[in-house]
Amino acid sequence: MPEIVVYAVEGRSAAQKKALMVNITEAVVETLGVERDRVVVSIIETNAENKARGGVLYSERKK
Repeated sequence: MPEIVVYAVEGRSAAQKKALMVNITEAVVETLGVERDRVVVSIIETNAENKARGGVLYSERKK
């Protein structure tokens, strides 16, 4: 059973997250030849104040 974990800063809509999970599932099905119901996709969201890149918090970055 393939399991894919996506780490992202929070803020995407439910529709965006669903679309991402559907597209990832389709890619795994097509690439690995597994049944759709065997693919697990999880999105782990982090608050922008709790994640940094290059020492700069995402909450402090310009959008």
